[in-house]
Amino acid sequence: MGLRSGARERFLSACLGAPTDRVPAWAMRQAGRYLPEYRALKEKYGFSALVHEPELAAEATLQPIRRFSELDAAILFNDILSVPEALGQGYAFRDGGGIAMDFTLDSAEKIRALGSPEDVPARLDFAARALRLVRAELGGSRALLGFAGSPWTLAVYMVEGGSARQFAKIKRLAAEEPALFDALMEKLSDAVAASLNLQISAGADAVQIFDSWAALCPAAEYERLSLRWMRRIAAALPVGVPVIVFAKGMAHFAREIADAGAQVLGVDWTRRLSDVRRIAGPRLALQGNLDPAVLCFSDERAVRSRVRGILDEMRGERGFIFNLGHGISPDAKPENLAAALDEIAAA
Repeated sequence: MGLRSGARERFLSACLGAPTDRVPAWAMRQAGRYLPEYRALKEKYGFSALVHEPELAAEATLQPIRRFSELDAAILFNDILSVPEALGQGYAFRDGGGIAMDFTLDSAEKIRALGSPEDVPARLDFAARALRLVRAELGGSRALLGFAGSPWTLAVYMVEGGSARQFAKIKRLAAEEPALFDALMEKLSDAVAASLNLQISAGADAVQIFDSWAALCPAAEYERLSLRWMRRIAAALPVGVPVIVFAKGMAHFAREIADAGAQVLGVDWTRRLSDVRRIAGPRLALQGNLDPAVLCFSDERAVRSRVRGILDEMRGERGFIFNLGHGISPDAKPENLAAALDEIAAA
């Protein structure tokens, strides 16, 4: 049997640790603010419309695919806070930066008053409609990814009331009111599972769970605070659909993350992929992990050099997907992403 060479097949094969003709590649936040065509779309319609209007979300999703022919996957343009919004806790972006939730989950009454996970699919129908539009345009040419925030990461925003510095509220809730914390996490886990199942049914080939605030968890508490809830989600998803977990700062939990149901671990830029491979063993595919700042460089040769370094480090490894170690910066230069993808395709 020959190596899988179509972009969609290449990506999905890598998720399963199968050989591919080259390393597949995509980039977290590839649909978004570093692209001039996205900025023009946002200026005209606003961020909320881009998330909630299926035609606009599909357009934002497809913009990087049209610009960069070497991308192997498209990821839905959406926001992880769509799930809290579907449960009744809306959000907005602060003028000075950061996120502000419509209210803070600062009482048992507010937590219990959140909506039902059973209502989430209907309230997120706009995302399903956008995915169907993207799937229809892509056909089978590229992999299509859905995503959601992890219950822990969502709870951080919901309990803190938005972006925070000390994170004392969520830590206090988890430590001092464990039963109430568990009740919130059960609801969020079921809501995230409902969202991801909706996205899969609408055409997503794989899904990524962003555990972006994983590093807030003490190592001894990671299982209780986050990992167990992602395990619950993975168990509720269809067998055969790859689950990618991006657990920032927690690559040393690679085996535990695999045991929780992930097929792919997204690795941030602070760890060497080869070191994580030794921890993870062969059964977990790895994704990463170029420092996003590299795409802001002025010297394209330096960008290509950093990309080659990662490719050389992972040469001969099955189950590797090239990505960034976090989302693309607004200051990233599109030509640098193009150079990085060209270097990957030529390797």
